[in-house]
Amino acid sequence: MTARIGRRHFAPHAHEEYAIGVCTDGLETIRYRGERHHSGPGSVVVLEPGEPHTGGPADERGFAYRVLYPVPELLADAVPSREEGALPHFRDGIIDDGRLARRLWTAHRVLSRPDGDALAGESMLLSVLDALVRRHAERPSRPHRAAMRESEAVWIARTVSSRLADELVAPPALGELAAEMGVSRYRVVRGFGEVMGMPPYAWLAQHRVTRARSLLDAGLRPAEVATLVGFADQAHLTRWFRRVIGITPGQYRNSVQDGARPGPRD
Repeated sequence: MTARIGRRHFAPHAHEEYAIGVCTDGLETIRYRGERHHSGPGSVVVLEPGEPHTGGPADERGFAYRVLYPVPELLADAVPSREEGALPHFRDGIIDDGRLARRLWTAHRVLSRPDGDALAGESMLLSVLDALVRRHAERPSRPHRAAMRESEAVWIARTVSSRLADELVAPPALGELAAEMGVSRYRVVRGFGEVMGMPPYAWLAQHRVTRARSLLDAGLRPAEVATLVGFADQAHLTRWFRRVIGITPGQYRNSVQDGARPGPRD
């Protein structure tokens, strides 16, 4: 995706994939893992799957960026064979590596061209992801989130998120979920927020946005997508899409299908 953001700030959200991007103009501010960071040209942003974060312009100039959303398996393949199957862990969300940032920018531009060389784009992408993992990934000092010992909060978060994902269009009420798990609604909200970093309704909205992205990638129109993922209408989809992704569904669809056309400054 390619976008230019003026004044808008993203709501807290998380991605199922890695988010790997480069700021091409201006300065972005990101809150990630409890700390505020800044990203400008010359740095690479690497956000791990499932990690809540926010983002927005650091000043009135806004910022422009290019971002890739590779599935975890794509980066896992770059891990040395002795660690095969492990997901690469990046301690820092902002990596100061100007050379790598330029390579990422170039690969993104090649991949974004409708008439570009697909083989060249794929080769450049794999090369830059391989360099990212080998130069900046660390062996986790603690188990990955998915392998952590299951506490009550983790159990609540996993159970609730699974139900919400399965019943995207007509989600169950908190009271129903709490009754099925044998806990109070307060414990549901508290445990879910502790693990996910956001309340269930916000997680559901951003998960709907994730599903909307895949449908827009497939060529569906925003009005169709809104109904399929459970938003009340296209306007409801647009509000949440802009809060999570930073641009409208239409701008996103144009960006991924027509080749790196930045959205207008808002």
